[in-house]
Amino acid sequence: MNPIRRHELIMEVMLNQKDVTVNELSEKLQVTGKTIREDLTRLEEQGLIKRVHGGAVLAQSDQFGILPSKEPLGTFSGEKAEIAERAVRYIEREDIIALDGGSTTLAIARRLDNLPLTVITNDVHIISELVPKDQIQLVVPGGYRVRNTLTGPEAVSYVSSLNIKKAFLSATAVHIEHGLSVYTGDALEYKQALVKTANQVIAVVDHHKFGRTALRTFATLREVDALITDKGLPSETEASFRAAGADIDCG
Repeated sequence: MNPIRRHELIMEVMLNQKDVTVNELSEKLQVTGKTIREDLTRLEEQGLIKRVHGGAVLAQSDQFGILPSKEPLGTFSGEKAEIAERAVRYIEREDIIALDGGSTTLAIARRLDNLPLTVITNDVHIISELVPKDQIQLVVPGGYRVRNTLTGPEAVSYVSSLNIKKAFLSATAVHIEHGLSVYTGDALEYKQALVKTANQVIAVVDHHKFGRTALRTFATLREVDALITDKGLPSETEASFRAAGADIDCG
């Protein structure tokens, strides 16, 4: 099995159960414990997991655009609130926007006034948040549920046919060379479809994710019109991303 695919499968297992043992992974992937330990070392070097005795746990359990069923905003809620407040300023009456799955986009949904808007989203938490706002036309793509998001070929095909003015996207990591990336391939094609379809692509990412790389890139920096983050972004990091052509909004 290709090592990248094996790493992706390890992350998918960990997204579902948050921690895992070497023996469990060895059995699921039908490879030796030595191979699994080497894989875990590589994933730890990327900041995706933390090694523990006999196995591993997720490094940041709410940092991947896939939310737990309880307390969906998770950690860094202050930063996410700050980003969301900044993001809603980009939204105007009658806009057609897409809200990608994730805790920061959920924070945006919670701050949307009940005014004439069309919102496309595949996130079940965001759907629940927006249903009571009767002036917002809620558009939900088809597909099957993977944790808190709807995904699959039907969802990709559907959003690819829409006239989306602004797409707000979450990411696990943002890197100058590797762009915006996520842990697994579950939502990769859906995110790529939003990038290709929207007139304006806006990434909403807290400062902890800058300079990091996850397994799957879904957009280059050149494909992103704005990177909205919080005021915790170090000035030297901001300067390096701006020098690479990124339009950063950090207040």
